[in-house]
Amino acid sequence: MDDLGELGWASYRKATFDVWRGPLHLRKEDCVAEEVPVVLVYNQQPHVVMLATPLNLEDFALGFSLTEGIIRQASDLLNVRVVQRAKGMEVRMSIPDACTVDLADKGKNLTGRTGCGLCGATRLEQAVRQPPPVGPGLTLDAARLRQAMDDMYQQQTLNQITGAVHAAGWLSADYRMDKVREDVGRHNALDKLIGALAKSNTDFSQGWLLVTSRASYEMVQKAASVGITLLAAISAPTALAIRLAEECGLTLIGFTRQNNHVVYTHPHRLIHHSTLTATQHG
Repeated sequence: MDDLGELGWASYRKATFDVWRGPLHLRKEDCVAEEVPVVLVYNQQPHVVMLATPLNLEDFALGFSLTEGIIRQASDLLNVRVVQRAKGMEVRMSIPDACTVDLADKGKNLTGRTGCGLCGATRLEQAVRQPPPVGPGLTLDAARLRQAMDDMYQQQTLNQITGAVHAAGWLSADYRMDKVREDVGRHNALDKLIGALAKSNTDFSQGWLLVTSRASYEMVQKAASVGITLLAAISAPTALAIRLAEECGLTLIGFTRQNNHVVYTHPHRLIHHSTLTATQHG
């Protein structure tokens, strides 16, 4: 057991496996990412169970609470405590009574799988919430975007060990990769990052978001909900993600790899210093 996370839970485990490389058979020690049930409890009432990497769970609790609209600002999270259970973790939070009224109406009472963005929503209007319009934000040099993605990779310590976790990174206005958070779930990694930034009173309009996953609708939804204006993903967006980004004013970029990227919405925030334009059909 290595890389101890919250209260002694390991973020990964070592074990020996059978490996085949063509006809060659090896017995090899390898590292696998940990994934545990995490119960989010508000004012002593269980709300949802998520499968997550047991690291940075206080950041996760704050970020999830903000992006799901349970609280409106970081100061609404009055207290948070992580408790270890036999088969997982419990995150106990205290929030103002006024927030619990909205919480009771959200109906999130089912287990949220690692790759799930619905988290137990029981009505259609809960599943796809319309994010608010984002502000003007900053413009980003396209060349700096490519460098920032490389910088984020260098800070993905758990993924370098296991090859099995996503990351969300925050590129600050001075082009520093300010914070990176990792998790087996892409939206969990984003919630952890948003929670960490909110704790440090980050202005979400003064920087850019990078993720090592596809840009699914909930990634756009969560980013826009706190005022992030640009989201760059390593893989493709979905059609719903593009529609939401277009409607709320967020710049959505996909396939951000090496010297390539595709801008799907609001391209004015990405600056290219030299371009050759061609049209491709089919």
